[in-house]
Amino acid sequence: MKETNPTVTVDCMGENCPMPLVKTREAIMKAKKGDVIKVVGDHPNSFDEIPMALNALGIKIIDQKKEADKWSIIFKV
Repeated sequence: MKETNPTVTVDCMGENCPMPLVKTREAIMKAKKGDVIKVVGDHPNSFDEIPMALNALGIKIIDQKKEADKWSIIFKV
């Protein structure tokens, strides 16, 4: 498996704070070591908040992209 191919996708489209962060934390809690999680959303503040939370947990971001109407963050647990 390529490192950026997600094993888990968390869909946060249309969700406002704090739900994208809550759903991301839930996915981390359920994940197995080595899982690659992709979080997709459209709430602008969550694009900044999720990476801060991952950093605090010592989780490295593999990829982070922001488009006009949505964003994605990929990381490995």
